[in-house]
Order: sequence, then structure tokens, then C-alpha cells
Amino acid sequence: MSTENYKRPVRKAVFPVAGLGTRFLPATKVMPKEMLPINDQPLIQHVVNEAREAGIEEFIFVTGRHKNLLEEHFDYQPELKQTLQRRGKDKMLEKVEESEMTEGELFLTRQARPLGLGHAIWCARKLISNEPFAILLPDVLVKSQKNGCLKQMVDIYNETGGNVIAVEDVPREETYKYGIVDVDDDGSQKMPVKGLVEKPNIEDAPSTLSVIGRYILQPEVFEHLSAFETGAGGEIQLTDAMAKLIKPQPFYAARFDGKSYDSGSRIGFIEANLAFTSTDPEIGEDVKRVILEMAEKIKNEPKDVAAE
Repeated sequence: MSTENYKRPVRKAVFPVAGLGTRFLPATKVMPKEMLPINDQPLIQHVVNEAREAGIEEFIFVTGRHKNLLEEHFDYQPELKQTLQRRGKDKMLEKVEESEMTEGELFLTRQARPLGLGHAIWCARKLISNEPFAILLPDVLVKSQKNGCLKQMVDIYNETGGNVIAVEDVPREETYKYGIVDVDDDGSQKMPVKGLVEKPNIEDAPSTLSVIGRYILQPEVFEHLSAFETGAGGEIQLTDAMAKLIKPQPFYAARFDGKSYDSGSRIGFIEANLAFTSTDPEIGEDVKRVILEMAEKIKNEPKDVAAE
């Protein structure tokens, strides 16, 4: 396959949303974790908006049981819209309309068993067919000053072709938690990838650059995922399949302008809410005031009270 074939437009994106969200129980007992709100939008809408900004035309949700609310959120809601119109709630109406997807944009497929991220992506293979595609993990939110993370990656992909993954520095003592890239880190925005390791031992980590949940991959990755080889944690790991694309195809790690938030953890979720609400044009200044007031109160509390 020629190099130009590795530069075909990225039109489709996969969103793995089959997880149970156990870290947020009981809040996620009946509500998908992807519907938890960050400011005034659910997690899933933030990442869908990021994908739309990057030029994505088809949105593929890999779902599981009890995930109907995800589909409903992006559906047309005539009664709600009529009520908002009647009450003159134009700004709210605009926000509702921004969350809608037109016919032919949203596609659903099921991951019946929780066999890992690689397996979830494999479940979307027939909807992707033979095209390059993006993957966005809804647990990971990226806040950027200008262009979103995926848009920055698409810009790099249009130059390099092949495969592009977003990376971010993590403390060396935390490298065992992530997929880590092996690169010659010269501080540049894009770096050729020499290898990938999923959750390495700290002493074996080839760098401190972790994969953060944004990918642009060529369809050949499905050939390797179809082998159903298990890796770290006994799961089918996407990282292992990606590693097999490194020599045959262009493969780059991309630093991005912005900061990622692991919204799949309770602390990361709170941090993301603070980051997004504090820059909201309507309530941002009030949020900053509340944060500062609470910080001052905590600072002045006796140590035994603050620790409780």
C-alpha cells in the first residue's frame, strides 16, 4: 500500500461506552457513567463535540446493557424543544439543538462481554470497514485553549499519514498505570514511535509519555485484534495490536496543547468539573470565587478537621 493510502480522510470515530462505571456507584446504578455531567454537558457530549470539531462525520458507539440513555441524549426531542420555544428559552433551545445528531450520523454496536478495550474496538470493525478512524475514550476529557485534541491530531495526520496517538507526560512512578510509548523525545510536537508497552513495570518503562485516550488508526489494526490475544490484565489490549503497526506503517506520538482529565475516577471527575466550570462564560467567575473561598476555609481548618 502506498504512503498516500495512509493519508485517507478520517471520517469515523469510535467511542467505547460499554463500561459499567463501578467507581461511581451508586450514581451509575441505572445511569451510564458517560451521562455524568461536566458543567452543563454530559461526558459523552464533550468528546462528541471534540470529534465533530475535528471533522468526524460518523459516530460509532460501542455500547453494552442499560446504555439506552446515550442514544436518547443525541436524539430529537420535539416536546422539550416546543416547551422551550413556547417559554422563550432561546439559549437553552440552542444548547439542546447542539446536542442532536441527524440521521446517518450515530451508529451503535454491542460489546456483549467485557474483554478489554481492544475487544471493544474490534466490535466496531464492520462499521469502520477499510477506512482510517479515530478513537476517543469518553473517560478522558481534554481541555485546550484553541483547537481540541483530536483536531490537533488530524492536522498532524494530514502531514504524516499512518497512525497518530496523543501522549502526555506522567510521573515516572505512575507509568505502570498507562500505555507508555518508546520514542526519542526531543520535545517536539510529533515523534516517530519505536514501541508501545501496556502498563510496564516502572523500571521497564521506556519513557514517561503515556497514551491518553485519543487515537487515529489505520484499519489494519483489526487484523491484529482479530487474533484475540490477551495481554496485561488478561484482556485484549489495543496497545498490543497498535504495536504491530509500528514498523509496517508510519506511526507518530503527538503532544497536544491542553490538559487531560481522567474523568473515570472520582478525583479526576471533580477536577474536570472545576476546570470546565471555572471557564464557563456565564458562571466561571462565581465558580472561581467559590473555589477560592473553599480553599481559604480549608487552609484555616484545624488539621484533624481537614483530614476527616
